[in-house]
Amino acid sequence: MKRSQFITALLVLGISGTLLTGCQSSDGTFTVAVIPDTQNMLDFTHQEQAGFAMDAAELFTAQMQYIADNTQNNGGDIAFVASVGDVWQHQTLVMDTDHIERGFNTVANPLFAGEILVTEQTTTVEMPKALEGYKRIADTGVPFGVAPGNHDYDAMWSDSAFPPDFTRITELLSPEGTLTRYDPEILGMLHIGGLSNFTTVFGAHTAFFKDKDWYVSSFNNGANSAQVFDAGGYTFLNIALEMQPSDEVLAWAQSVLDDHAGLPTIITTHDYLDPRGQRAANPIVDLKRVDPLAHNSAEELWTDFIRPNDQVFMVLCGHHHGQAMRIDDNAAGHKVYQVLADYQDRGQAGIDAGQAPTKDGRTYGIGDGWFRLMEFDTVATVPTVNVRTYSSHYNVFSTELAEYATWYKAGEQPNMTDQQFFEADAYTVELSDFRSRFGEPRLAPDIAAWLDRAIAYFQFEQDQAD
Repeated sequence: MKRSQFITALLVLGISGTLLTGCQSSDGTFTVAVIPDTQNMLDFTHQEQAGFAMDAAELFTAQMQYIADNTQNNGGDIAFVASVGDVWQHQTLVMDTDHIERGFNTVANPLFAGEILVTEQTTTVEMPKALEGYKRIADTGVPFGVAPGNHDYDAMWSDSAFPPDFTRITELLSPEGTLTRYDPEILGMLHIGGLSNFTTVFGAHTAFFKDKDWYVSSFNNGANSAQVFDAGGYTFLNIALEMQPSDEVLAWAQSVLDDHAGLPTIITTHDYLDPRGQRAANPIVDLKRVDPLAHNSAEELWTDFIRPNDQVFMVLCGHHHGQAMRIDDNAAGHKVYQVLADYQDRGQAGIDAGQAPTKDGRTYGIGDGWFRLMEFDTVATVPTVNVRTYSSHYNVFSTELAEYATWYKAGEQPNMTDQQFFEADAYTVELSDFRSRFGEPRLAPDIAAWLDRAIAYFQFEQDQAD
C-alpha cells in the first residue's frame, strides 16, 4: 500500500460525506443544559424601571447567552437545552374561558396577592424578554424544548373550592410564628388555566419550532412538545409536558413514544419532585386535588406513564424551590433518574446591588443566574452523567464558591449539612443499565464502517493498478 493512495482514499471518502456520518463528538461526551424557573428574573417588578436595585432580566439574558455560546454549533458541548417552565411571572386573565365554562370560581385570598397579578406588563415586558432570551439559543440551531409552568398559564387564581380560613392560622404556626406546613383548608389553593400566552412564544407554529426536523410532535398547539437530538452515539427523545398533565396529554405522549420506540427518552415537566425527593405537589398548588378530571399527580404520572415505558430513563423538573434526585426501578427493572432543580429564590445578586429586603425581612429571589449542566459520557465503560450547577452571573460552578452553602442552604435545604448541600448540586450518576437498554453507541461502529470502506476503496484501486 502506498501512503499517498491511502490518504487519497481517506480524502475521497471524507469529502463524499461518509467520514463522520452518524457520529457526534469524538469522545462520546455531550451536555444537556437544564434551565430552571426563570420567572423572578423576568418579573417586571424586579427591574430598575420599577424601582428595583438592578435589572434582574440581565441575569436571564446572561444565562441564555452563556448557553448559546457553549452549544455544539458554537464550539461547545451543549447538544440540547431543556427548560422546566415558569419562564415568566405574571398573568393576563383572572380566569380562562374553559374553567369559567366548567363552573370554577375565584375567592379573595390576601395570602396569594404576591402570586396573582393580572397585568399588561406580562405581554409588554416579561414575555418579550423571554422571547429575546430563547432566540439567542434558537439562533445557534441547537434543539430545545420548553415545558410550561404554573406562572406561564394565562390565569392563576385562588379557587373558591378551597376558601382560606385565617381564623385557624395558629394551627400551622411554630412558637416562633413561622409556617410549619401548608394546609389548603386553611390557606386556600391556587388553580391555573389557559396557555395562549405560552403558545404565543413557544407554540408549534412559532419560528422557534416550525419546520425544524428535530421538533417531531406537539399537542395543544405546542403546550406539549417532543424533540429529538443526536449526541454521544445515540438519538435521544425529549418530551416536554404540561404541569400535572391530563389523560389526553399522556395519550399523546404515549403515541410519541410508540412512534420513536427504543430511543432513550427524557421527560421534562414542571411539577414532579419536591425538595425531599418525593413525588408530591405543593399542597396549595395541587392541580390534581382541585381539578381531578383534568390532571394527573406526579405519582400517577410515574405509575401510569413513566414506569411502564422502559425507554424513559430520566425526568427533569422544577417548581419546588431547591434540588433533589431519586432513582427508581421501572416495570422492567431498569433505572429511572429523576432530577429537581429550581433556584428562583436565590437573591444574593440583589443584595450585592443594594436591594433592601421585603417588608417582612425576606430576600428578593431573582435566581442569581444558576442553572444545571448535565454532562453525559456514553462511551465510558459504564456511561455516566456528571451533574454540575453553574451561575452565569458569578461565573462559577457551585463547587467553586466558598459562600455557596452560606448564601443558599438555609432557604432551600436547612436540614442538610454544608457538605450535603454541596453534593446535592454537584454529583455523578452511573447509568448502569444504559447499554443493556439502548445498545452500543454508534460512534465505534460508524468509525469501523468508515475504515472498512477506506480499506475497500484502497483495495479496489490496488486491484485496478495490478
